[in-house]
Amino acid sequence: MGWAALPVPPAQLGESPLWHPAEQVLYWCDIAGNAIHRWRPQTQQHDAFDFAGEPACIAPLLDVRGAGLLVAARHGLWRLDTTTGQRQKIAEPPYDSATQRFNDGKADPLGRLWVSTVHDARAPHGALWRWDAAGGFARMADGITTGNGLAIAPDARSISLADTAAHTLWRYALDLPSGSLAQRRVWGQWAPKPADGDLARYGGRPDGAAMDSEGALWIALYEGARVQRIGPDGRVLQELPVPVRCPTMPCFGGGDLRTLYLSTARKGRPAVELAREPLAGAVFSMRVEVPGLPAHFARA
Repeated sequence: MGWAALPVPPAQLGESPLWHPAEQVLYWCDIAGNAIHRWRPQTQQHDAFDFAGEPACIAPLLDVRGAGLLVAARHGLWRLDTTTGQRQKIAEPPYDSATQRFNDGKADPLGRLWVSTVHDARAPHGALWRWDAAGGFARMADGITTGNGLAIAPDARSISLADTAAHTLWRYALDLPSGSLAQRRVWGQWAPKPADGDLARYGGRPDGAAMDSEGALWIALYEGARVQRIGPDGRVLQELPVPVRCPTMPCFGGGDLRTLYLSTARKGRPAVELAREPLAGAVFSMRVEVPGLPAHFARA
């Protein structure tokens, strides 16, 4: 069984799909469309929350105030009440929002948010940040152009981080109690884009990722029209072609966490490509054999 597109309008820049462990629904961001979307598989209902300020990534929020998401957007961290649609700023960004924004992010088992940034000029001034409600932001890695590929291992002893522009994926040793990182190692590398821009000879660059229960990483290869499953030893275990050129991020969902959801993008793509790929920007789903891991709740 192949990919099936959800019957919802396409996103401009779909990112950060999230299967909410408590609500059993799918959320995702449209960064360029300034919106957060929700899909209820049981009722086939789709709705959206307008969210000005480029919402880039989300995490389920463990909050006594009720249902909600932690949203990392250009101008800081926000609490989004998914019942009322109201939002409240939690933290100012740790960077100059005139030139940077948040990009990819995941919560860890202790409720801290790990979130990367991207520089508007695509310069290597981005970083990986760790945020917790008590201590605020801590800068954990530097020299990143486009931070992506964040995922936490099943035993929470390592965390992955990709720099899309560098075509490189790393894995860090993670000390969960202290939240410190060590021993950065290359986990995956992909060939750079051909100088002539020929996409037929290009395998894509690493974008968003999701970890499965066996510790393998599923990573979207932007402009490569594929998703790869990479084993703990760095070997490519599986490759899934995607019916659009620009997949952005997978996540696992469904009651058994064996439905692989995949966000995609259409913003800035050539007209001839969009004519050939009318589903660009859609969210796709496919059943897979190995289940994923439930998303961790962030604490605000």
